Amino acid sequence: MIADFAWIRPEPHGIHVVPADCWIDPSQAVANALVTHGHADHARGGHGRTVATPETLAIMELRYQTREGALPVRYGETIRLPGEVDVTYVPAGHVLGSAQIVLEHAGERVVVTGDYKRRPDPTCPPFEVVPCDVFITEATFGLPVFCHPPIETEIAKLLKARADHLDRCVLVGAYALGKAQRLIAELRRAGHHDVIWLHGAMERMCRLYEEWGVGLGELRLVTDATKDELRGAIVVCPPSALNDRWSRRLPDPITAMASGWMRVRQRARQRNVELPLVISDHADWGELTRTIEEVNPSESWITHGREEALLRWCQLHQRRARALALVGYEDEDD
Repeated sequence: MIADFAWIRPEPHGIHVVPADCWIDPSQAVANALVTHGHADHARGGHGRTVATPETLAIMELRYQTREGALPVRYGETIRLPGEVDVTYVPAGHVLGSAQIVLEHAGERVVVTGDYKRRPDPTCPPFEVVPCDVFITEATFGLPVFCHPPIETEIAKLLKARADHLDRCVLVGAYALGKAQRLIAELRRAGHHDVIWLHGAMERMCRLYEEWGVGLGELRLVTDATKDELRGAIVVCPPSALNDRWSRRLPDPITAMASGWMRVRQRARQRNVELPLVISDHADWGELTRTIEEVNPSESWITHGREEALLRWCQLHQRRARALALVGYEDEDD
């Protein structure tokens, strides 16, 4: 039988830390919120007080115009909340500022991961393994079919497509927070130092990353380019812009998309993606199961994704687990 940790309760709109009367990643406005990172399915405006890393608070101010009630907590820093709950933020490796929230109360430790990945990422610190009693893990790619390839392989595919079609451009759809900046940083790491052109919706977040010390090289807006300048270029845009009227100004674009969902051919076909790039900011199946083994919790609570398969894996490996039913989590374009 799974123990009932009375001081921390999964509710439909978030995880309630009862002694401190605060909520983790709530989907509605609350008096006290602990936020793991800036994506819209975890962060929102309207809270009375928001506790997060300084980077996440900067992202939330940019995206949701939140400033009042912000309480920054740096990685490794511990704060004491009412009810004798100690809270520490440690890196999750997902996007800039993303954190696992470590809660300690009455001799018990709970780790809430938010979203995380285990692959190296030049734009954010790597995931840290924290042993605990309860491990609350995402399961976005919680099926054995999801085994993400090395990012170097996918970047090489992108650069080859560009080199093979210098009369065209490569238009890459990438989520505006995290994926776009990681893609650009990995292109730079692979030796691509030409101008990378941006859809206007990408600029502010890229500039914020640069303000926090993430070098992205020369970035320019597509609206400032001639058609000839875009031939042989790499252009980054939101996934929603891949096939809209905006893209028609580009020189015969090769349509690409960077997402873990590009492992699923039907998703690529649905979006008319010519060059699917399997690049994810979430842990794949092997990383999810390995992380549970390394953390070695007494219990795992599974949320945000394909909960049933990971729950079954835990059961087959004699690990106590339960699936949570939280609302407000969206299928982001990873």
